[in-house]
Amino acid sequence: MSHTVGMQEAFGIVVFGVVIAAALIAVLTLASSRGALDQIGANGLNDGSDRPASEPVSGASVAAVRDAEARQMLEARNARRLRRGKEPLDVERELDRLVRAPAAPADFELAAEVRELVMARNRRRVKQGKEPLDVESEVVRQLTEPG
Repeated sequence: MSHTVGMQEAFGIVVFGVVIAAALIAVLTLASSRGALDQIGANGLNDGSDRPASEPVSGASVAAVRDAEARQMLEARNARRLRRGKEPLDVERELDRLVRAPAAPADFELAAEVRELVMARNRRRVKQGKEPLDVESEVVRQLTEPG
């Protein structure tokens, strides 16, 4: 009688063989790809250092950068206007208008929500024996002051 391997016995042998082969391939791949992770992203856009692309801008330089970018945008808009045959805009006057423009008024729903919060704060203040705040001036202050 010939001895043949049954399907169930062969399945275990095949599974262990595949796992061992995959483990060997993984170890060989890991050994041969040393430094591959260090090369990820190394191209013409990345010099390989971990420093930020530009130093943080603060103080008066923020306004200067903003003005320079706005001026570029206005000059590009002027170039498009000239190509269309329209009158050019005065870039400096338009820049002054944009920079000095008041903040956009808050929408009605936001103002109503802030008003409700101020009124609730006033109720708490009255319970504590403090003077209530002027609701409208406090709403304007909340909507215009940063933070």
